[in-house]
Amino acid sequence: MKHGSPLARLARTLALPISLAAGLALGTAAHAQDKPDIVIGGSIPMSGVFAFAGVGIHAGIGDYVKMLNEAGGIEGHKVRYVPEDTAYKVDVSVAAFKKITSQNEVHLYYGDSTGFSKTINPELNRLGNILMTGASFASEINDPKAFPAQFLVGPDYTEMFGILLRYIAQEKPGAKVAFVYSDTEFGRDPIEKSSAAAQALGLTVAATIMTPPGSVDVSTEVLKLRRANPDYTIFHGYVLAPIPEFVSQGRQMGLKTKYMGTFWTMDNSTVMKMGENADGFMGVMPFRYYYDDAPDAPMLQKIRALRPEYQSTAYMQGFLSAMLLTEAAKRTLADGKPLTTANLKAGLESIQNFDTGGIIGVPISVKGNSLPYGRIYRADVSQQKMVPASDWIVLD
Repeated sequence: MKHGSPLARLARTLALPISLAAGLALGTAAHAQDKPDIVIGGSIPMSGVFAFAGVGIHAGIGDYVKMLNEAGGIEGHKVRYVPEDTAYKVDVSVAAFKKITSQNEVHLYYGDSTGFSKTINPELNRLGNILMTGASFASEINDPKAFPAQFLVGPDYTEMFGILLRYIAQEKPGAKVAFVYSDTEFGRDPIEKSSAAAQALGLTVAATIMTPPGSVDVSTEVLKLRRANPDYTIFHGYVLAPIPEFVSQGRQMGLKTKYMGTFWTMDNSTVMKMGENADGFMGVMPFRYYYDDAPDAPMLQKIRALRPEYQSTAYMQGFLSAMLLTEAAKRTLADGKPLTTANLKAGLESIQNFDTGGIIGVPISVKGNSLPYGRIYRADVSQQKMVPASDWIVLD
């Protein structure tokens, strides 16, 4: 071995035989490669009634993790995504959580539903080493004291209504609005507080109409809507049915109301299933659509290069979830702190004026347990696209 080699210099510096210096050097290199993976566990509904969302969420999380690892991971740690299919069943999701956390050191997690988020909350608090987000936008979870280990990737359902109502108040001051919602916890969530918010904005709530989830015969409810004759009708607590029936029957009766929806109705493919009745349908979206051609959205360009075919709004939600979870971990490790729930949450809350690469069209700051940002999009059937109808709206 040459006396001028780096290994020989190390031996002289440490006053060690070259063989020992070589062992030390190899050990140091191995240690550098031995940083444990940062694991994102996932209860993902890749089968069952919400498989349409779960498949997109799964792809979005996986793609962001792939991009992150290709860029070097987090502080030398590789990120590993470990999902389990839950079929959108709470007991299966809890079992998946226990399986994943027993077999891996998990610090980040994605949950599939409000039911799971509420059920697993005591366990998250007990463990004290996991930060979780998920598919739910339940207003109840937007409470850092009651849900200190969780956050929502977007506005909660009440905030979604708030964004819609603010848009309505600006477009038509003093307008009459109607709320049509499903008889589910999901559907009822924002109604009471949103009625008060509408009144505070000078709007009149002309009707609140509740239907069974996914109901087919809504003729009685459409008559109620016709009698109320609102300027705007907001649907909530549905994916699609019975919205097309409301729109079709309402138009046959001459209703001039503008129809609107919330996040889980607003995927482009979902809205376009309404056919010609989709034209003009509006709603709130916390994220840009896959095809939005915005100059300030380089992350959308990366996604389109990776996946040339259309990706759903659920994909965008999964992608941004992985981005924010790992950003919290990155900030925690950069501060030299262990990955505890409290430290991860503090890392998340330090996110201020953060550029998501254009997934959300303005810099974001974490506020409480939610991201109260959204934009109104309108269906243009001739283009088969949802197009922007407003600037980005940020709730205080």
